[in-house]
Amino acid sequence: MSNAGIYLRRRLVNVIGLLFGGFATVLGLIFLVWILWVTISNGLSAIHPRLFTKITAYADQGGLSNAIVGSLLMDLMALLICAPIGVLAGTYLAEYANRSKLGASIRFLNDILLSAPSIVMGLFVYVIIVLPMSNLTHGNVSFSGFAGAVALALIGLPVIVRTTDEMLQLVPGTLREAALSLGVPQWKLTVQVLIRAASSGILTGVLLALARLAGETAPLLFTAFGNNFMTVHPLDKMASLPVAIYQYTNDPSPAMHSIAWAGALLITLFVLALSLLTRLLFSRKKVSYE
Repeated sequence: MSNAGIYLRRRLVNVIGLLFGGFATVLGLIFLVWILWVTISNGLSAIHPRLFTKITAYADQGGLSNAIVGSLLMDLMALLICAPIGVLAGTYLAEYANRSKLGASIRFLNDILLSAPSIVMGLFVYVIIVLPMSNLTHGNVSFSGFAGAVALALIGLPVIVRTTDEMLQLVPGTLREAALSLGVPQWKLTVQVLIRAASSGILTGVLLALARLAGETAPLLFTAFGNNFMTVHPLDKMASLPVAIYQYTNDPSPAMHSIAWAGALLITLFVLALSLLTRLLFSRKKVSYE
């Protein structure tokens, strides 16, 4: 085949690839805009002050205040559990077990945990926390906000581990060599140089994990269960926005459906705000090593 024929074939393959890629992008954007439009159009009409002041016990005349507080509490407790463990585990993988068989095995297991269905995490926590607590307290404590937070922490943990590992590996090796040549201990190099250099990426991973936790429903059905009244005690059954939305969509009342749309809009805006915050932090704290 002549050079002209090879050139034309490559151009043809390139054009076909660009067309398929552009079509896939446009198709994805169409569905994204469609979902956002339906959520916003249905949710805005249900936004009312009582949504933030009344609890779900009032049904169609109530709001989602207890579900909002419950979601924020469980997400915060989950972050307090998974963020330190995830950052430490990711640091270990990147700096101490980077090319070892143990590190490869941990990364493989972390990837499995990352892709595991969230309902499996809920069932796991139900078996190891909910049932034992019910047996130990003779049924006084069973489903709880703490159990829900543990289930959410198991979902957010692999995200933080993976992000921390990758962000630390992106730090140039010259920084490590320069610090070690000055006699800096490995622990001080890791804490004061590497983690500081990758701090924006690590924080981005933590916020992305929080965004994922905000919409989880299945694990909370087996752990926190739900509560129509306001509570902040971690050992009480606790309401959450995703579970409230799930319950309200199963109700035949149109008024309940409107409240569910409002809850969906609140979660969407929360995730959008987190995404914008991560981009802002990453762009402001991005460091050039050239």
